[in-house]
Amino acid sequence: MSQAEQETVLSYINELKQKYNGDTLHFLQVLQAIQEKFHIVSPFALQEAAIAFSIHPSEAESVASFYSFLETKQKKGKYIIRLCNTISCDLKGKERIARQLSTELGINFGETTKDTLFSLEKCHCLGMCDQGPALLINNLLIPKVKPSDIPVLIEKCRNNSIAENSSSIISNVIVRGPLLDENFKPGEVLKPLINLEPTELLSIIDHTDLRGRGGAGFPTALKWKMAYGSVSDIKYVVCNADEGEPGTFKDRYILHKNCHRVIEGMTIAALCIGSSKGFIYLRGEYSYLKPIIESVISERNSENLLGKNILGKTGFSFDIEIRMGAGAYVCGEESALIESLEGKRGEPRNRPPYPVDTGYNDKPTIVNNVETFLDIALIFEKGAEFFKKYGTSKSTGTKFFSISGDCSREGIYELPFGITIKELLKKVGAENIKAVQIGGAAGICIPEKEFANTIAYEAIPTGGSIILFKQDRDMLKVAINFMEFFADESCGQCTPCREGNIKLLEGLRMLEKGECSSSHLNSLIELGKTMQLASKCGLGQ
Repeated sequence: MSQAEQETVLSYINELKQKYNGDTLHFLQVLQAIQEKFHIVSPFALQEAAIAFSIHPSEAESVASFYSFLETKQKKGKYIIRLCNTISCDLKGKERIARQLSTELGINFGETTKDTLFSLEKCHCLGMCDQGPALLINNLLIPKVKPSDIPVLIEKCRNNSIAENSSSIISNVIVRGPLLDENFKPGEVLKPLINLEPTELLSIIDHTDLRGRGGAGFPTALKWKMAYGSVSDIKYVVCNADEGEPGTFKDRYILHKNCHRVIEGMTIAALCIGSSKGFIYLRGEYSYLKPIIESVISERNSENLLGKNILGKTGFSFDIEIRMGAGAYVCGEESALIESLEGKRGEPRNRPPYPVDTGYNDKPTIVNNVETFLDIALIFEKGAEFFKKYGTSKSTGTKFFSISGDCSREGIYELPFGITIKELLKKVGAENIKAVQIGGAAGICIPEKEFANTIAYEAIPTGGSIILFKQDRDMLKVAINFMEFFADESCGQCTPCREGNIKLLEGLRMLEKGECSSSHLNSLIELGKTMQLASKCGLGQ
């Protein structure tokens, strides 16, 4: 790096230091800004950023090396082409697209062209499982890609004529259930609640038996009551929009078409626990949604639905900041997400303490996913009893399902909890199905003999991903795809997950080649049991 280049980098780092007042909580944002400007976080830039923000160089290196969207060794191209590697895109011929990309650019995945114009990467799920194969070129999302599209797209990039606005692309809502409609006036839910006591609001939520829609199903009212009871002048509300589970794309739609409702739900949460600051942690692959969310936040600020003394209530102020992920699936786990918000590696924390007591910046924090905040707004909009009319006694309300794979009607479905797998297959036009993956790669695979089971927290729980496989699909290839995902996305913090996923993947590849003995297969099964018991978070478990 020349002296002039070094001076340019130093000047920019100084700008960032002033912008963020040298606060280490913003260190990931600093690295993201450097990456965006220079297409690399060079060793020089990393060292100087560490000095500017009073971070040890080894810690700075550990952060930069953790996130796949940050590059510390090779400058990324002007155009970064990311091909979705999820199983849903596999089923639609992703490998043909992969070969065409490599052929046209003359590079392999993970490489950059000599002229630094293109970088070619695979990523895990672009949230377009119902419209695959999918590509992301910088911020341009391209669904249903054909091999013949590739040379045209590359030529457009070379001519600087490719657009970067893909906000019009949304998934199809095949079944719109009883709770959701598009007729929503911002503030109409919040206004009648603004002067209610937090205990009254929490009591209504408690009455609905709402459970978190992220997959774990923790009772929402219980979590918020604990945060309300935590003694602190500062509390935080975090919306987990890091929708990285393969096969899931409902939150992308919700943020696109129902962002006002989500933020209304976050604002109600702030009322409940006494918070004045919120974050939306948006996965890096969804960067094209950021302008949409920013527009909604700006509109709500202008209408006094966010900001100081909301709707004239003295002392109730609530602001929302968008923070971008940088390519790390494990940040969907709430404690890892908080670590990432704090500018660190997104590694899960030991618990206790829990976020409701010691969360972001060691303050009480609630973390809920996009759909949960949507449901909060819907509960107060439609009424608690209306919400409880649907679902089961232990899984109330409806659920958004992301349906992809071997069926004639892929898309988003709002259906009541308690629906059987067999009923769901009929609704989506799926025939000759031998297996259903529920809950994404981290979920469970249900064979045909168990299709009478219901989808609910007390039966088969799901965060929303449903992937269907017909009789002629090779389930070993499906398992390999999932294990490649887990081996790549393990944060590496704990040995069972870091080493175990690699060993399981090796075993599956041996099986594929017919080289895995029965004794080795049994040892892999035992390894899996050990990982379930000893891994620190849900990824390894």
